[in-house]
Amino acid sequence: MNDRAPSAPMPPGWPARIRAVAAGELTPAAPKPSATVVLLRDTHDGPEAYLLRRRSSMAFAAGMYAYPGGGVDPRDADAELDWAGPTPAEWAARLGVDEPTAQAVVCAAVRETFEEAGVLLAGPDAHSTAEPRDWAPERAALEAHELSFAAFLRSHGLVLRSDLLGGWARWVTPEFEERRYDTWFFVAALPTGQSAALEVGEADRVAWLTPADAVAGHDAGRYGMLPPTVTVLRELLPVRSAAEALAAAGHRTVEPVLGRAETAGDRMTVRWDGYDELTIHGEFPA
Repeated sequence: MNDRAPSAPMPPGWPARIRAVAAGELTPAAPKPSATVVLLRDTHDGPEAYLLRRRSSMAFAAGMYAYPGGGVDPRDADAELDWAGPTPAEWAARLGVDEPTAQAVVCAAVRETFEEAGVLLAGPDAHSTAEPRDWAPERAALEAHELSFAAFLRSHGLVLRSDLLGGWARWVTPEFEERRYDTWFFVAALPTGQSAALEVGEADRVAWLTPADAVAGHDAGRYGMLPPTVTVLRELLPVRSAAEALAAAGHRTVEPVLGRAETAGDRMTVRWDGYDELTIHGEFPA
């Protein structure tokens, strides 16, 4: 096998940063805790995932397809957060973090899904979800950090439904990236009666795609995706329903996956342990 053949093009900014980190000339940025949700809906062809194509003006992953998600807000750890389902302590054991971090990550997952997709994984009690309505003002206030998610829930008599999430994976941006994220990936089923937004501020396109169609489109170059995004879709290929995805999540081990760069002379290789198909080869410019 010719190991010079890359599985994907080396992003143009990587070589210089990889060399600088290897030489000790660049201190890696601290990864920001984040959460993202693979929202699934059932169809006759199997489950479809809700994907957003990030605008070309975005500072990170411009033009790439991604799931609803974003950084943890310190207020996501609010002690007054109304909660139903597995407790923060149970999520801490599941995610391998302390209890405040677990609560903040789960809250961020639910909040970001609401902010970006308009889908609310919360309800008036532990057995139902909120009735559909126009939440545009509340979503805008949350996105502008004018309102905490805990305060939003309290004002509408709602509780966060942590049982509607399944912990799937955790990926950490490589050390040589300018912007770094420590991201927990969750799966969730689209609640009955709710629909996801067709227009999202940070996206120029939204699409519901089966994992098979999304992976095929990525492999053909039609859908740009970062390694974690396409990997999760590949892992969902055998799943036949949203409920099956949630059940499968319960059997997964959520441990951090970190891409690492190796250098040898004028060549570099970026690898993700356990994911050989993601390996990227490149050369340092002369």
